[in-house]
Amino acid sequence: MMNSVSNYHSDTDEEQRLAALVAYDILDTPPEDAFDDITQIAALICDAPVAVINFIDRDRQWFKSVLGLNVRETPLDISICVHALFQPDLFVVPDTALDPRFMDNPLVNGDPQLRFYAGALLVSEDGHPLGTLCVLDHHPRDLNEKQRFALRALANQVMAHLELLRAHKKQAALIQELQSAQADLLQLASTDPLSGLLNRRAFEQYLNQELALIKADTSHASLVMIDLDHFKRINDNLGHDTGDWVIQRFAQLCRGVFRKSDVISRWGGEEFVVLMPNTPEVDALQAVDRLHQRLISEPIVYAEHQAVFITVSVGICSLTSTSELQECLRTADRLLYMAKDNGRSCTVCESSQAK
Repeated sequence: MMNSVSNYHSDTDEEQRLAALVAYDILDTPPEDAFDDITQIAALICDAPVAVINFIDRDRQWFKSVLGLNVRETPLDISICVHALFQPDLFVVPDTALDPRFMDNPLVNGDPQLRFYAGALLVSEDGHPLGTLCVLDHHPRDLNEKQRFALRALANQVMAHLELLRAHKKQAALIQELQSAQADLLQLASTDPLSGLLNRRAFEQYLNQELALIKADTSHASLVMIDLDHFKRINDNLGHDTGDWVIQRFAQLCRGVFRKSDVISRWGGEEFVVLMPNTPEVDALQAVDRLHQRLISEPIVYAEHQAVFITVSVGICSLTSTSELQECLRTADRLLYMAKDNGRSCTVCESSQAK
């Protein structure tokens, strides 16, 4: 005997019912104590050896909680619960062996010989039957009024817990969405829109943090300030679009030359600044030398069918346990302008000026 939900109502109703079931995201989830407690209570109150919380899927009935049986799902063609879906009230079968709908069912005339069935509907908020909380016995019998009331009440508790789980999932999804939006806003607030590098404000926060670490563990770092030489000529001769392109390509070049642990920022206009943690000045100079060599060996962009080369002027200072934010920024800026005064396309280090 084949039991199909479509035997009882239209295909459209069935699709809506299945959509309502899917919305709870309960199918194939692991056992949970809250549901197992309800089946235990149902079995105790109804004095039944078998109790099940099941949901009727498209081609199976799946057990969220089961007591007294060793299965988690069965095909619909042997399901008793599918008949309960469209009953107006509690569905009770005192003796399944005498009911023509079930007398040929292998669960009735074979193992585990389920001779008694009582199922209370699990109904969604919008009125769709999703499954049942049912109790079964191996002998014909009935439920008294108190047991019937308790079974209905426990079914309501199943649905209340499902609604609570769904509300928690929606809340978690909303929190995740808000956190993602906050991260996006933070990213926008800390990023220079043209270069994609950190902006000045965000860089100062990183620099403050690094100075605090240096004071705590007496480590060291280097601060590198870079200026694109004669950048105004690019804007004047090739246009501001090309100038913007140069800024973007230079940012990409810096990402390739400096380490992932280094913090790179567009300081403003054509100026850039790089924080190099745990890096002595001599190592910072080697990285800047690589930058100079890259700029000499390859054009930064091609514009109007011509290769555009640029050079940079650079100042490098050391960060120590006595360094202060504004002081080290002023020092790096002063060294940068010394490099520009020296003819540009060169680097001036703090240590070279101390001698």
